[in-house]
Amino acid sequence: MISLWTIATAAFLASAVEMVEALSIVLAVGFTQGFRAAIEGTILALIALGALVAVGVPLLHIIPDAWLKVGVGAFAIWFGWGWLRKAVLRAAGQIALKSEDAAYAKHVTQLTAADRRVGRTTAFSGVFVEGLEVALIVLAIGGASPRSLSAAVAGAMAALVIVVALGIALHAPLSRVPENVIKYAVGVLLTTFGIYWLGEGAGFAWPGDEAAVLYLALLIFAGSLVAVQILRRRRFSASA
Repeated sequence: MISLWTIATAAFLASAVEMVEALSIVLAVGFTQGFRAAIEGTILALIALGALVAVGVPLLHIIPDAWLKVGVGAFAIWFGWGWLRKAVLRAAGQIALKSEDAAYAKHVTQLTAADRRVGRTTAFSGVFVEGLEVALIVLAIGGASPRSLSAAVAGAMAALVIVVALGIALHAPLSRVPENVIKYAVGVLLTTFGIYWLGEGAGFAWPGDEAAVLYLALLIFAGSLVAVQILRRRRFSASA
């Protein structure tokens, strides 16, 4: 079984990134349409997310343990690969780095001439989409057992408290958060957990048991660095 602290930390980092993006949207709505519209949209999104979680979590308890691990593992690989692929492309200069300042400015421009209903809808959709991603990440990281799920939820809740507190204190997007680095790390971790859970669900006994997470993560990270170097050389060759 993977360490609960490892699961909580991974969920914290991944959730923090998504919540920082949601915060930028809410602040953009607040400063252009008024914080009443931003808060109303946020509350409605949280209610909708709470309803989905309330319906979905009990279903996990009726799925056989091995099936659950295989399903969660496959989902984590798919989800983590998406993050890792984009992180590798960013590191190689193939696509632009994420910037919360740029995202915030874009939202402000779009909302400046809009009415309050648009602001409320924007806050709702932003918080709901990012919150849904948090829920999926928590499932991918900790959904293979009740204990790991509790650890992942704890990590996500800690991220929520910290991001909200910083947003209230600073009244500005958290642009200094090293979002690109965190997304790279989370992509590696999600892929690692996915392979580990999938193997356990299929009955494979990992050499070193919990230590398998460490060497799998190192192998995936090393492979991603090789991919970054290959893509950089191709880009330089193409521009030469």
